[in-house]
Amino acid sequence: MKRKIVSIMTTAAVVLLAACGSQTAQTADDAAAFSESGGQDNAVRTGEGEEAENVSYTIGISQFAEHGSLDNCREGFLQGLAEAGIEEGKNLTVLFDNAQADMGTASTIADSYVSQKVDLICAIATPTAMSAYNSCMSTDIPVIYTAVSDPVGAGLANADGISVGNITGTSDALPVTAQLEMIREILPDAKKIGIIYTTSEANSVSTIAQYKAGAGAYGFEIVETGINTIADVPMAAADMAGKVDCITNLTDNTVVSALQTVLDEAGKAGIPVFGSEVEQVKNGCVASMGLDYVELGRQTGAMAAKVLKGEAKAADLPYEVITEASFYVNTAAAEKIGLEIPADMMTGAAEKFEEITIE
Repeated sequence: MKRKIVSIMTTAAVVLLAACGSQTAQTADDAAAFSESGGQDNAVRTGEGEEAENVSYTIGISQFAEHGSLDNCREGFLQGLAEAGIEEGKNLTVLFDNAQADMGTASTIADSYVSQKVDLICAIATPTAMSAYNSCMSTDIPVIYTAVSDPVGAGLANADGISVGNITGTSDALPVTAQLEMIREILPDAKKIGIIYTTSEANSVSTIAQYKAGAGAYGFEIVETGINTIADVPMAAADMAGKVDCITNLTDNTVVSALQTVLDEAGKAGIPVFGSEVEQVKNGCVASMGLDYVELGRQTGAMAAKVLKGEAKAADLPYEVITEASFYVNTAAAEKIGLEIPADMMTGAAEKFEEITIE
């Protein structure tokens, strides 16, 4: 199975990712120099007839939490920019902050980027995308988001898919049907699937609805538990593990940040945990019909490059979404609970991992 990124066939839909925040790639001296230079107002910009090597940019990257999939988005985003000739250390200054899964911090980070008059904000994950959009609403700073599962549900796009402002990006909408089909094939007798999610994450709420809508066709019941903070995960995971036949993860930033806790509780109960992307499988989930977040980031970087170069406006670019997923499997995680993966699935796996990587 191959991944494919396609444009939504409506005008730009919008999602602002997640700002995370205490780490920054810029030193205090760099920040002061940038501020004194007038930031965006005095930045060298692309103009008709200008040579690309004479153009430089400053961007802010706001990431909502620290975990593999979002890190991969950031890595891919910078790759996409570099492939378009915009490279850190040459013609690009990057300010990077991680909000550590705190919405207040995400808002502070976005406000800081606006005050520094950056040329563009890249928001990684839904909460930071929403924060960046709010901070930039009365400015001309474009926002490019990635890893936003439901731009419409997050208020970043209208119901018809039209952008709500100077914002666009890429969506990591999960292949829910493919995931349900995979779980049924691996667990032919399972009845209940558990999902832990953060009630304040719009992407998780909308994905839960998709699981509920599709579960019946595969003979499953969805058992959900909502949490508010990462401190709620241990109790939620322990309770969930005793009620269900397996757990499936979303791309819920808070829950994924506590993935090892979920895996530990599921392991005690002898039930599998399924991931939603490749990093979760590397870290101990049994399998996933998952997404490649480096590729998602690269596509986002290519979109950002067009905006920075003046080739397009964020508001005029349709958001893009991965529509096909790949099968990833961790044989060590399966063996740990005595689970056998069907041979035909193993043959078709995009990647197989024979050990568990704990972050």
